[in-house]
This record gives sequence, C-alpha cells and structure tokens, in this order.
Amino acid sequence: MNVKPYVHKTFVVQLQAGDTDRFPVLAHLGYDPDDPFAVTAVFSLDGRVLARWRLDREMVAEGLAGPVGVGDVRLRPVSSGAQRELRMEFLGDPLPGGGRHHAVVFVWAPAIASFLSRTYDVVLPGQEEIRVDDFLAEVIARG
Repeated sequence: MNVKPYVHKTFVVQLQAGDTDRFPVLAHLGYDPDDPFAVTAVFSLDGRVLARWRLDREMVAEGLAGPVGVGDVRLRPVSSGAQRELRMEFLGDPLPGGGRHHAVVFVWAPAIASFLSRTYDVVLPGQEEIRVDDFLAEVIARG
C-alpha cells in the first residue's frame, strides 16, 4: 500500500477585518492527498480558531499570478516594493444589519508557492484522482 504524506505548514499572516489595521494571526495550511483538489486553511489567534476554509488548490496557484474568484473567496497577488503577497479575501455569514462578515488575509507569496510545490511533490497537478468506488463503499457502509 502506497501512503502519500499529508502536507502541513504554519505561517504568520496579516489579517485585516473590516476597516481595521492589519494584525498577525496564524494560518495552518494542510493538503491531504485523499482530497487532492483542496487546501485547508485554518486561521487562529491565541489558540482560538477564527475561521476554517477549504480552498481549491488550483485556484490558490492561479491567485499567485492574477485575480481569481467571484464568490466567497477571492485571491490576487499584490506587491509593494520587494514585498510580494497573496491577498485572500473571504466573505462569510450574513450580518444582522445586512452585509456579510468580511476579512482579508495577506500572506507572503513565496511561502505559499513553496507550500504548493510541496503538495505537487505528493500529487502533481492534473494527476488528482477521486476514488469513487471507495467513497461509495464508505457511504453504503454507513447506511
């Protein structure tokens, strides 16, 4: 049995919520080869989970090169001098007075590229597989 490794990396990123200044939080990115199209992002502060998102791996890669996303997640590269960042915009649950929760995360783009490279060592882009038979067997077993 060939078990492919789980890829994990923790980053310090900059969170901007609403009109606030940026402040540092942790971002825990994970890639599970059993879910080969997705990257999981968990944002935390002082041991408390602020948000958890399941992102499309290809979309993250495309976001390093140009703007992508039209729904709840939007990504695009930003640069200021030598600083290259990936801007990750998240729209969350509706607010009582209208509108939606909104947060923007800035992460150093070369760090994201390095993380993606490690995921490609596990599953190359275009080589992702979904084992439908295994999924159906699991669903049937649960009844």
